[in-house]
Amino acid sequence: MHFTVEPAPQHRLPLYKTVLCVTCALLLIVNGFSLFHNLKSLRGAQQSLAQSARVADRLQYLNVLVLEAESSMRGYFLNGREETLRPTTSASAETEAEFKELESLLADNPSQLRNLSQLHTLVRRRLRLMGQAVDVYRDGGLSEIVKIAKLSERRVSMDEIRLQVVIMEQEQNETMAHRSAAFYQEYLKAILLGMSINALAIVVLVMFYQLVRRSFANRAQVEHALQSANETLESQVQQRTEQLSLLSRHLISISEDEKIRLSRELHDEMGANLTSISMDIAAVTQQLQQREPELAAQLKRARATLVETVEMKRRIVENLRPSLLDNLGLCAAIESYCEEFSRVAQVRCDCDVAPGIEKTARRSGELSIALFRIVQEALTNIRKYAHASHVSVTLLRDQHGLILRIIDDGVGIAATNIVKPMSHGLLGMRERALLLGGSMSIRRGRDDKGTCIEVNIPLPQPSALPAASAPPLAAALASESGKLPPALSAVLNNALHPPADGHIPSSPPCSTPQHSAPDLSDPVR
Repeated sequence: MHFTVEPAPQHRLPLYKTVLCVTCALLLIVNGFSLFHNLKSLRGAQQSLAQSARVADRLQYLNVLVLEAESSMRGYFLNGREETLRPTTSASAETEAEFKELESLLADNPSQLRNLSQLHTLVRRRLRLMGQAVDVYRDGGLSEIVKIAKLSERRVSMDEIRLQVVIMEQEQNETMAHRSAAFYQEYLKAILLGMSINALAIVVLVMFYQLVRRSFANRAQVEHALQSANETLESQVQQRTEQLSLLSRHLISISEDEKIRLSRELHDEMGANLTSISMDIAAVTQQLQQREPELAAQLKRARATLVETVEMKRRIVENLRPSLLDNLGLCAAIESYCEEFSRVAQVRCDCDVAPGIEKTARRSGELSIALFRIVQEALTNIRKYAHASHVSVTLLRDQHGLILRIIDDGVGIAATNIVKPMSHGLLGMRERALLLGGSMSIRRGRDDKGTCIEVNIPLPQPSALPAASAPPLAAALASESGKLPPALSAVLNNALHPPADGHIPSSPPCSTPQHSAPDLSDPVR
């Protein structure tokens, strides 16, 4: 099964989601500008209130300066000390400074500027009269001051200054109240505008949240459906893989049984017939040798052809089932095959089979033929593809089971070829190992050269084996036959339960070719 991985298509965000995102962003930007403008307006209103408060304070301070100058002058008239007159002498400069500051503060209020001008005239006149009174006091004394006071009762007095200050303060209070109301209105407008924009932004965010939540729910449903489909697919793939693996192992077992049956029939029946024919031809040749020499020569040629046929029969029998495997055992068969491989392929082949293996191998015919076929297939592949100069075949036993290693110093096997679907030889070797409950691994050989094929076959403990039990493969196939498709179940039932005449029906064609080559000089099929 091949899977094509393609890059996922790039999907854009839907238009309505984009519009909602842009709207929310614009609302937040407008809210930011509105807040900045409102803060600026509030700051201006606050500055106006502070300015009005400063004007009121300056007016009060100006009134205090004039009163202190008046009090200082009267104290000077009473005690005659110059230190007492200091506030009066400095009042003119201080009042001028206050008037300049008030003019700057009231620059945006023309009516207050007119009132300030009148107050300025009154204060200046009052300070000038104070200066004249001080000069009169210095020249004529207190009596002259009394006379001047009597004559100047209708002139400018402090009441006019106080009245003008009160008028300006009242107007300034009215201005402050108006500005306070404007400040409150600006503040209320800023709050309402900010709350409106925030409410609209919250509505848009709620809508966007609902869309995102709906999209997330849809995605979760799709992911759940995809996960369920993947789990179902994985279960089906695993089930089909187990069925195919089971069928492959069963076909291997059937193939070996069929080879054994054919080899016995060829060896027994065909061998006996060919021997009988050879004996009859020899007898007739001996009788015709004197009377019909030409016929005797033809019979000799026919007997020679018959001998070649017998030899061909022997090769066919060896191809189907090595006679050494049944007569002398697994160790002798592997050693003989390695010697034959070394002779035909002109490659040094070292064979090392540990003692005691033969006793273990004789207990199971499937174990012997499976290991021999693995060695046979591996050496065939080495002869065809590896271009090796040295091969070693090792069969050992440890506490877990048997270990078969086949190492060569050739070009090695590419990683892509190991998992290639058409690598029937490697697949057949792996299936034979799995048939025995073992495993097969392929890696680089010694010094990172060539290939090392290692097969591990576990061996059960003798006590764990029952005295009489059904073959594990037959039991497994019988238990699984109900789960397989009808066509596959029919094949397995025919194989497991042959007809009463004793003939096993032929199995359907297999996509994996047979990998047996006892005679290394013949082409490998």
